[in-house]
Amino acid sequence: MKAVLSLSILAVAFSLELNAARPNVILVMTDDQGWGQTGFYNHPVLKTPNLDAMAANGLRFDRFYAGAPNCSPTRATVMTGRSNDRTGVHNHGYPLRLQEKTLPRALQKVGYATAHFGKWHLNGYRGPGAPIFKEDDHNPGAFGFDEWVSVSNFFDRDPLMSRMGKFEEFKGDSSEIIVDEALKFIRRQVKAKTPFFTVIWYGTPHSPFLASEEDRSSFLKLDKNSSHHYGELVAMDRSIGTLRAGLRDLKIEDDTLVWFNSDNGGLPKLKPDTVGGLRGFKGSVFEGGLRVPCVVEWPAVIKSARITRHPAATMDIFPTITDIVGLPKSALLAPIDGMSLRPLFDKEIGPRKKPIPFRHTGRAAYIDNDYKLITLKIGSDKYELYNLAGDQNETKDLFNREPRIAERMVKQFESWNASVDTSVAGKDYPEGRVSATEPGSRDWTQSDLYRPYFKEWSKRPEYKSRLGRR
Repeated sequence: MKAVLSLSILAVAFSLELNAARPNVILVMTDDQGWGQTGFYNHPVLKTPNLDAMAANGLRFDRFYAGAPNCSPTRATVMTGRSNDRTGVHNHGYPLRLQEKTLPRALQKVGYATAHFGKWHLNGYRGPGAPIFKEDDHNPGAFGFDEWVSVSNFFDRDPLMSRMGKFEEFKGDSSEIIVDEALKFIRRQVKAKTPFFTVIWYGTPHSPFLASEEDRSSFLKLDKNSSHHYGELVAMDRSIGTLRAGLRDLKIEDDTLVWFNSDNGGLPKLKPDTVGGLRGFKGSVFEGGLRVPCVVEWPAVIKSARITRHPAATMDIFPTITDIVGLPKSALLAPIDGMSLRPLFDKEIGPRKKPIPFRHTGRAAYIDNDYKLITLKIGSDKYELYNLAGDQNETKDLFNREPRIAERMVKQFESWNASVDTSVAGKDYPEGRVSATEPGSRDWTQSDLYRPYFKEWSKRPEYKSRLGRR
């Protein structure tokens, strides 16, 4: 009897240890939210009480970077832990190569239920978000998601989406819709006692901007675009509150890691400023194009709220979760550009040991703790160097003033850049080349799959400009 009881106690202890080692994971990403667009950064007009509450209970990163200055490339870095060019996602609307190893596939193999909700933009289609076909061989399921309710790109109020290939019309704010769908999935997994990996990728606050009258009511003194833009962020923040409340209601908030960040820097031509005074905007390799808001909440581990200035990036997400869950190194495709941030969840860990590299449409940046190297034309031998510790707005080029640091970083960058060229050629894959079946980038209005829907969809406001004359 005592032996049976001892075995039972050991089994319970093992189960608790396994739950602690393998938390539920939720990745949340906004679309075009700038570094300055949160309440916790004291934005002059925007209030984000739910993001603020998340930051007040978790780890806030003040130097967190999107993997690239626009959408599809950053999403590729989240899925792979690799710089976007390595994966073939050179710009928006490029497909993620099927030969890449992805985070959802890795988690599937160790028993996680996986689901994607919202913007996908890794299937190689440009243009406003369209529902994704089951026949699309680059749909979310092809990369390891058991379930998905997704669109190809940005989406707004009353969206048309795809539930694993079946098209559905929804009513309401897009942020609230996908959080509601995610919570339905999460409730099913909790009931089944299955750990889950849930990706929530908003279409907010990407243009075109369309908020409810109530959500934009605090911004009516702003121009029309700005008022709708900030109204979208109000609804997004409210959906964060819905998500956190849902986890509390299910009593799983302690053992659920929620990682929030934006996919690139903020937008120009909006008032007030979207990037918190940083240099550049979306599309730029300066701080305004790459630095984004980020909060990680995991109460079982991050027991005291903290703000860190440790540099980190979306390339770190896959390696961090690999470390937490105990995935084998083979789950990631080498070379990896990110690193695990798991030790940082416990305490500050000093300088970052691995530089953060960026390469996008012929430009590049290379961050080594306080120093940042930039070239606006790879191969030109023209570089700029900034010390972000005292000059986060990148106003003082130190390239000629600090030659030893400049020389070291140029050498490191050029070595890294050569390795990316090798990856672009497909040498990282077992086949030693890129699959000939990869589709490249194209507009969905040029696809025969979508052609039967043109007449019907031309009446929808989100597609009217693309299809109205057909």
